[in-house]
Amino acid sequence: MKRRILLVDDEVAILLTLQAVLEINGFEVETAASGREAKLKIRNNQYHMVITDMRMESQSAGNEVVLAARRSPHRPAVALLTAFPMADSEAGGQDADEVLVKPMNTNDLLLQIEALLVTHEDNKRRKEESDLQSAIRAPKTASRKGAAGPRAISAKKPIASGSAARRNPPLGKKVTTRTKAPAGKLAGAH
Repeated sequence: MKRRILLVDDEVAILLTLQAVLEINGFEVETAASGREAKLKIRNNQYHMVITDMRMESQSAGNEVVLAARRSPHRPAVALLTAFPMADSEAGGQDADEVLVKPMNTNDLLLQIEALLVTHEDNKRRKEESDLQSAIRAPKTASRKGAAGPRAISAKKPIASGSAARRNPPLGKKVTTRTKAPAGKLAGAH
């Protein structure tokens, strides 16, 4: 399966050149010429990586693309492509996983992309495993607390005692039962 990359830049020459280089090296590449177009594609597609220019239709367009990628349920790796690394890192580019300075040597670019993809996928896998372990531990902890913890049990006899739900309420749920008042002992009767 080819790894999918969304390449975002408003400079058509850079966009087409990088697209060709990446496709020749086995990547499936989609392009976007603006931050707005990129955010739409991120919402509707799944990518392994998003590479975005920082300054496009606005000074913050690239940062908006980075944030959209971060919010994506697919959690792609994110690289910021810029000709101004110092200024862009101060403008919000620190949210990206990697900053790629253009123009750059093609081999260096490919090595950085490969390294970032591998690192990102490893980190993603570790987080998923950690989340799974936490999810497995959470019900055990809750059931131990619920089994040993107090249950709301009424000393009064329920009207309809045949209901399994009333006999065995879910752990942690308060049980409210209605009772019959003995004749002559109604509220307000003396």
